[in-house]
Amino acid sequence: MASADQLKALIKSHLEGDDQRFFSVAMQVAAHEAKLGHGKLAEELRALVDEAKRRRCAGQPVPISRPRGELANLLAVSYPKAHLGEMILGDKLARQIQRVILEQRHAARILEHGLSPRRKLLLVGPPGTGKTLTASVLAGELGIPLFQIRLDGLITKYMGETAAKLRQVFEATEHTRGVYFFDEFDAIGSQRGLANDVGEIRRVLNSFLQMIEQDHSHSLIVAATNHAEILDKALFRRFDDVLYYDLPDELQLSTLLKSRLSRFTDMNVSWKRLAKEAAGLNYAEVTRAADEVLKAALIDERECLKEADIRIMLEERQDVARKLQENIQ
Repeated sequence: MASADQLKALIKSHLEGDDQRFFSVAMQVAAHEAKLGHGKLAEELRALVDEAKRRRCAGQPVPISRPRGELANLLAVSYPKAHLGEMILGDKLARQIQRVILEQRHAARILEHGLSPRRKLLLVGPPGTGKTLTASVLAGELGIPLFQIRLDGLITKYMGETAAKLRQVFEATEHTRGVYFFDEFDAIGSQRGLANDVGEIRRVLNSFLQMIEQDHSHSLIVAATNHAEILDKALFRRFDDVLYYDLPDELQLSTLLKSRLSRFTDMNVSWKRLAKEAAGLNYAEVTRAADEVLKAALIDERECLKEADIRIMLEERQDVARKLQENIQ
């Protein structure tokens, strides 16, 4: 049973209209019941909380409390409605993400048997391949908020301040269950001893290693990087799973183009030919090309897109990507 303090906190948060506090205490009660061996009850409580969050999300434009005080400068919050079925992925990666979702949905049963559900994830791959969307999908599938860590607010030039702010983020994972997303993670996770390494960043990395290892919250901690080669090797051991993202193949490109444009094209469009034209582009670039085609058609008041229209826009995206790569080199 819930403790007296937890019951009082539940009633107080309800009276004050503080839904996030109410949900947080309810999750604490579920965790307590799981530890006592009441797995079925704990799982039912978690399911009820998740369902309440989903219903609240559907009924209100701003369904969650915003971070306050200093946390407002560290966390950007949203409540995504994205789902796994909306992503175009390889079979292996889709299975990995689905496994995380299922383990989270059955976390109480897993914890009851002395095991831990996956919740600390490292996403690795080129830009535009779905890493950020994965964080949104995890939040959407589980009915919990997505908190994106603001690196500009987190990293400062003052000794010890960044680590102190990082601790605030990890404390938030205890109080409010959500997906906490560290994008461009190499900014704080680069190898100790690199030529451009400075003492403060090294201290921040050491702090992160300690905090993620000591974290036993019910939140998901997700980090994403385009540059796995410069991450400190010790980081990989701190994550429950590492998910690798690749550029889409021709079948995935064809599926993506068809899903976004088939309603507006005639029967003569060859998605296979267009996929060959798009080879080498990432999901984000192809999606942008599709959107540009649709906007051009709206402006010209054309109701039907031709294959040539789509090909021209894909060629433009290829040129942009080529020039960008030349500038990087």
